[in-house]
Amino acid sequence: MPRSTSLRSGYTTGACATAATQGALLALISQRPVKAVMVRLPRGEQVTFTLHTCTYTADEGRSSVIKDAGDDPDVTHQAEICARVTWNADPGVHFVRGVGVGLVTKKGLSVPPGEPAINPVPRQMLTAAVHEILAHTPGYAPGVTLEISVPHGAALALKTLNPRLGIVDGISILGTTGIVVPYSTAAWEASVLQNIDVAMAQGCERLVFIVGGRGERFAQRLFPTLPDIAFVQIGDFFGNAVQHAAAAGVKHVTLASMIGKLAKFAAGHVSVHSKESAQDFTFLGGLAQQVGGSAALVTAVQQANTAQEVSELVATANVHTFHDLVCQTAWNHATTLMQPAYRFDVLLLGKAGEVLGQYQGEEARR
Repeated sequence: MPRSTSLRSGYTTGACATAATQGALLALISQRPVKAVMVRLPRGEQVTFTLHTCTYTADEGRSSVIKDAGDDPDVTHQAEICARVTWNADPGVHFVRGVGVGLVTKKGLSVPPGEPAINPVPRQMLTAAVHEILAHTPGYAPGVTLEISVPHGAALALKTLNPRLGIVDGISILGTTGIVVPYSTAAWEASVLQNIDVAMAQGCERLVFIVGGRGERFAQRLFPTLPDIAFVQIGDFFGNAVQHAAAAGVKHVTLASMIGKLAKFAAGHVSVHSKESAQDFTFLGGLAQQVGGSAALVTAVQQANTAQEVSELVATANVHTFHDLVCQTAWNHATTLMQPAYRFDVLLLGKAGEVLGQYQGEEARR
C-alpha cells in the first residue's frame, strides 16, 4: 500500500465495493465462502482485500469489506461495504441501489438522476472485475445484477455534501485511483466540484463560494434571494473551485471568506489548507504599507501570530482600506486561474459575518 512519510494510506469505497463484489460472485460460482480477493486498481496495482463476511445460496452470493481509509479523516472509515450478486439473463452488470447507497435526484452529476450514486470509475472497476471472473468460468448466465449497500450509509451521508448535491438517503461509491491518500480530502474536493456542476444544471448563473457552514450562514444573510444550491462550500480548495467555475461556464461568482483563508489565497496559494500553505505575514505587512500604515503598524503585522490578529491591528489603527486591498489582491490572483474569465467579486467577512472589505470585479468577458 502506498504510504506517505508518516501517515497510512487507505482504500476508496469504490475499491472496497469491487472487493466485496468479487467475493460475492466467486462464492456464488464455487458455492464456497471466500476469505480474500485480489483487486486490480485503476492504475494497475493489485491489492489483496480480506473479506469481512461471505455467504452464498444457490441463487445469490453476498460479501462485505470493512473500509480502511488509513489515516485520512474520512467519514466512511470502518464502514461496511456490502455486495449482493444474482444472475441475470441479460449480458453485463446491472446496478441496483442497496440500503445506504445514495440515489441521484439532480442533473449535473457524473451519474444521471434515478441511478444509484456509484461513480463512473467504480462502475468501470466493478464491471471489469465481474467480466474477468465470468470469462474464466464459462457456463453461467451472461450477466449479473449487482446490489451495493452500506449499513448506516444514510446517517454517514448527512456528514457529507450529498444532501446538497441531491444525492439522497445514502453515501456515494467513489474513487478514481482506488487509494485514499491521507489528508488529500479527494472526496471532499470532488464534492465541491460536483456542487458547482449541479448548481449550473439547476440554472444558477451566480454562485457564492464560502469555506464552510458558518460562512454559508453569513453569506445567506447577505444574499437571501439565492437558492441553497448556489452556495458552494469550497473548503480549502479555493484555486480548484475558481478554475472549475470557469470550465463549467459560471457567469458570476462571489467569494466570501474570513481573513485567515482569504489572506493565503491573496498571497498566491491555490490550496489554503494549513498543511499546504502558511500565513505570509511579510506579505500582509506589505499590504499594510501600501495602504499607508505606519512603520510601527507594518512591524506589528509582520510579527503577528494570526491573520485575525492582523485584521484587529489594522482596524485599531483605522487603516480600513487594508481589508479592501486584501480582497483586490485575492481577485488579482483569481483572475490568473480562470480561463475563460467570468465576473468575480470578493468579500472579506468579520467574525460576526459583517463585511470588512470588498472588491467587485468587472462583468464577465466572453
